[in-house]
Amino acid sequence: MIPHGLQAQTEYACGASSDRIALDEVSKGPRGWRLEAKGETMKLKAEFVVAFVLCCAVTAFGQQGQIPLPPPATDTIAPDIPGVVKGGTKVQVIVDGLQQTDGPAAMADGTLLYWDLMERRIGKIAPDGKPSTFLSDTDGSSAIGFDSKGRLIAILNGKPNQIGVIWPKDSKTILADSFDGKPFEAVNDLVVDKKDGVYFTLANSGTVLYARPGAKVIKVFADPVERINGITLSRDEKTLYVATQSRVAKTTLSIADLPKDGGEYILAFDVQPDGTVKNRRNFAKYEIVTQRPNGTPDVRFGGDGLAIDGQDRVYAATAAGIQVFSPQGKHLGTIPVSRNPNNLAFAGPDKKTLYIVARGAVYRVAMLAEGYKGRAK
Repeated sequence: MIPHGLQAQTEYACGASSDRIALDEVSKGPRGWRLEAKGETMKLKAEFVVAFVLCCAVTAFGQQGQIPLPPPATDTIAPDIPGVVKGGTKVQVIVDGLQQTDGPAAMADGTLLYWDLMERRIGKIAPDGKPSTFLSDTDGSSAIGFDSKGRLIAILNGKPNQIGVIWPKDSKTILADSFDGKPFEAVNDLVVDKKDGVYFTLANSGTVLYARPGAKVIKVFADPVERINGITLSRDEKTLYVATQSRVAKTTLSIADLPKDGGEYILAFDVQPDGTVKNRRNFAKYEIVTQRPNGTPDVRFGGDGLAIDGQDRVYAATAAGIQVFSPQGKHLGTIPVSRNPNNLAFAGPDKKTLYIVARGAVYRVAMLAEGYKGRAK
């Protein structure tokens, strides 16, 4: 998930520019659809892209020496994870050329929606795999979900942050914008329950809040040390899962820093009838990597977005890739991704396609596992 507002600049994005390359959709054959830059010549296009990305990197990271470019969004191969994914399955790039992607979720027909930060739009990938735009001129949707009425609920990343309905157009409304009289800050991820309540995370303060329909927002959890990122519920919604993460992104991590930085476990809580939680526990221990390919400065301990499948396995977007855990918290395997993944969701007509969003790219994986059909993710 992306941090608050344009803090995405620290993850290979920079402010809008009048010199930005125009983008259009072109067919790329067996690799699916790809967003491709237009230019007079390939040479000029390549030179401009390199200059633009370098400019963004300098803007984002300041005077920190040479800034490495992100690795290319390339296909990878999944290992064999019994019941989850067949070994040798391609982790296929289907959209590239964006600056920041996040917030994927499935519509009822299997269409995938995702957030395209710098274009201020919500993109979509139809069940047949064709990408297009679902909504334009949004205030940001680093996480989205659907309520029982089919309304699209999103994090609105303006000032202040808000939780609101953004679609259908005639249903737009603000559901929550403050807690204890103070505006939200750094709202990061959300999950909508069957009661139309919204659990959401405040990354910087390590807090989880719950917006109850027609009632005040309540605090259900806070951690003074760890950054709190992704969030999801079990199928029966009796368990809330929360992804912990270290607070500072680095180029190289040191295992010795793990105890003080945090980000070692996915947490689990028992959900009470009123939406509060109890019985905090360590659900699963992340596989740790200390560096990403090409030395990209976006590595943290812990996880980003979370999802579940129809068997209550838990999937976590991490620097190591997509880590898969059994309902008991056992690590089953990791699906490699060529860029550091932000988030993930099952979609497609049978919800057996796993979509991954990662630093300006979207990937898909044909799965053996089927996503949970009782929620958007």
